[in-house]
Amino acid sequence: MQIWVDADACPGVIRDILFRAAERTGVLLTLVANQAVKIPPLRNVRSVQVQQGFDVADNAIIQGLVAGDLVITSDIPLAADAIAKGALALSPRGELLTEGNVRPRLNMRDFLDTLRASGVHTGGPPPLSQRDRQIFASHLDSILERWRKNISLANR
Repeated sequence: MQIWVDADACPGVIRDILFRAAERTGVLLTLVANQAVKIPPLRNVRSVQVQQGFDVADNAIIQGLVAGDLVITSDIPLAADAIAKGALALSPRGELLTEGNVRPRLNMRDFLDTLRASGVHTGGPPPLSQRDRQIFASHLDSILERWRKNISLANR
């Protein structure tokens, strides 16, 4: 398993949680962004800088991931594409996106885009809370624990 991070929109506090998890578990962590991203000096953490442009980072993530990987993103279309390839998707708020819940979220996103395009102010998400961070860390730990158990079973 590899963790792919849509780093352009990933809050710093979530990156820090991911860096600690990568250091603790040894899982490969790749941050993809269209700007330079500061990363700790760990062998299993890398940053990929892509060109500026619409969905360039998203496309790089989708091209690189394989089934069983984990994508960290708040971008619902990216999450839907990742799930379609057999990957897991987790938002920085700790929402585990699945085949069962990503389509309704994509529909809601499209609806809100239509409202915004017609001049309706829909507001944005609330600030990332301590609870959001805890939920994210808990889901991440669960995913990594399942990964470790699968590695242990495969090595027997």
